[in-house]
Amino acid sequence: MKAAVLYSADSVPVYADFADPQPSEGTEVVGFVAAGIHHVTRSVAAGRHYSRGAEFPLIPGLNAVARTAAGDLVFTSSGPPPYGTFAERIVSPDAMRFPLPGGARPEAVAAGVNPGMASWLPMRARLADAGSLRTVLILGVTGMSGYLAGQNARLLGATRVVGAGRNEAGLARAAAVGVEPVSLSGDRETDASAIASALGEDTPAIVLDFVWGHVAEAAFAALASPGMSRDDTDTRYAQIGALGGAHAAVPSALLRSRKITIAGSGAGSVAQAEIARQLPAYLELIADGSVDVPFRTFPLSDVGAAWAASADSGPRVVLVRD
Repeated sequence: MKAAVLYSADSVPVYADFADPQPSEGTEVVGFVAAGIHHVTRSVAAGRHYSRGAEFPLIPGLNAVARTAAGDLVFTSSGPPPYGTFAERIVSPDAMRFPLPGGARPEAVAAGVNPGMASWLPMRARLADAGSLRTVLILGVTGMSGYLAGQNARLLGATRVVGAGRNEAGLARAAAVGVEPVSLSGDRETDASAIASALGEDTPAIVLDFVWGHVAEAAFAALASPGMSRDDTDTRYAQIGALGGAHAAVPSALLRSRKITIAGSGAGSVAQAEIARQLPAYLELIADGSVDVPFRTFPLSDVGAAWAASADSGPRVVLVRD
């Protein structure tokens, strides 16, 4: 079969022949329709993600929209390495295969599920725990995950959504879906002041951090600021991505002065059963247009150009069948 094949960690996938995958118990081989090139896709393929190593050659891709032998469109995760989803045929696990709702655009589903579920899961968990999201703070709102997080927060009833980022076009896009934008400069003290000023006295019920690094440190300083309300509101800090760096210093004063819980949200910290329970509802939101998912498409045979384009912010790059 034809597939996007990655031969080393720092190379670009090429369109090449690869041995067909063989189904095993609990799986089915399905036909490729569309797959998004997400940040986590690139990280896993290069062996830089905590969830798995990488042995080459391999086919990248963690999930996709595919067509079953019966002709049904489904959203599916990938099978075991070296087989990812950027291939004409995909090994689809029975436990992570979901029918697409009627009217769903395969490209929008492929583009939106991964970045959208990144915030949907921790916010649903927080909502179940606290009963209300109240104010939500998004760090890294200018990326696709942040943009979808802003929409998700509104759909889940947040009264305020404050989003911080550096890209002005991304901030404007977020503002258009009801996010209060905060422009970051890259200076920790300046950014802490900007975040604190935007929040005012409102303690966020949840912080969605797609950046970490110095941006997280600026947020910690803002959350510890004396101007913020010190009522019974507790904050759940969800560490989701690390585009700004793998490390961030947590001030001890913040932990002592606030009711705050800092926890990761990602592969390994969220049960597969919970993902499977929540995913059909999110597919419906994409299908009915409740969530806007910008995307741009490239044919699978042009995976090299698509891979390069996926490094930029903006609409999610989606590979489609030739």
